[in-house]
Amino acid sequence: MVVVLGSLSQIKPSPIPTNSSSSSSSSNPSRNSQKNKILTRRRAMVLAPSLVAASLLHFCNPISPQPSSRLALALQDELQQDEDRAVNLFQETSPSVVFIKDLEIDKSLKASFDVVSQSGDENSKVEGTGSGFIWDNLWMFTFLVLKPVNPLWLQVTNYHVIAKLATDQSGLQRCKVYLVDARGNGFYSEGKIVGVDPTYDLAVLKVDVQGHELKPAVLGTSNDLHVGQSCFAIGNPYGYENTLTIGVVSGLGREIPSPDGKAIRGAIQTDAAINSGNSGGPLIDSHGHIIGVNTATFTRKGTGASSGVNFAIPIDTVVRTVPYLIVYGTPYRDRF
Repeated sequence: MVVVLGSLSQIKPSPIPTNSSSSSSSSNPSRNSQKNKILTRRRAMVLAPSLVAASLLHFCNPISPQPSSRLALALQDELQQDEDRAVNLFQETSPSVVFIKDLEIDKSLKASFDVVSQSGDENSKVEGTGSGFIWDNLWMFTFLVLKPVNPLWLQVTNYHVIAKLATDQSGLQRCKVYLVDARGNGFYSEGKIVGVDPTYDLAVLKVDVQGHELKPAVLGTSNDLHVGQSCFAIGNPYGYENTLTIGVVSGLGREIPSPDGKAIRGAIQTDAAINSGNSGGPLIDSHGHIIGVNTATFTRKGTGASSGVNFAIPIDTVVRTVPYLIVYGTPYRDRF
């Protein structure tokens, strides 16, 4: 285009001859007509470069978006929207996730939880950490046929997170649950076992949260999941609270071992990072609904690091199991 503009700029009109006598021009009409034609052609030659240059400048005007720039803007908008959705999803769902810490208290402090809490964790040994999520009280009230008791809230987690508390014979095991209320205030309370199911690696805890209103998690379904759909894991890996990792559903119908040596069938496989401390936390879909309970990761022996092959218990299995743990303390099959 620059070359075209350069060549056009070299075209210069010839000087227009002037007439010395007006009478001679009027006396020869044919000659006047010929002069007018010559003037018209010369004017066209003068104006042509300007018109071409104007059209080329309009074509090259950077203000007018080109197809490639429009595509780049569209991709940028799409990425920004995806990012905003992930941020909003975390902000909406993270208050429903709890941080669980297993403690073995010093024998000299064998007392109530309040006394242990006042002394701090420095006088206790942290046996393990994990995650969980707040279960809607409606389930408990439905199955127990009781009126709501505001201070009492339930949390669902993995059995292996609180296994030492569940099998404690010494009276030295305690469970400390860190929560965030609906106003964003963080606090902690003692977690007490309501029921456990080692076969499905599930447990239900209760905490007294007098003066605090909690936000229960929203449960989804796992029977219509598809490989490739997005999923999000929230938990406390290695004690880092409220950590979000993002991935996809990598596989369905997997089989993983349970704490009692049996098989948990139908597990969800995901590449969303799950590490020590994530256990018991929720696996969430793009709508903010829980689709599974993060449970295990495949690791090379001795490394302990996530390999990208991680597993969660389907939420449909959890929904079938938890009500019996709330009512009876054990799964349905163990009552006979």
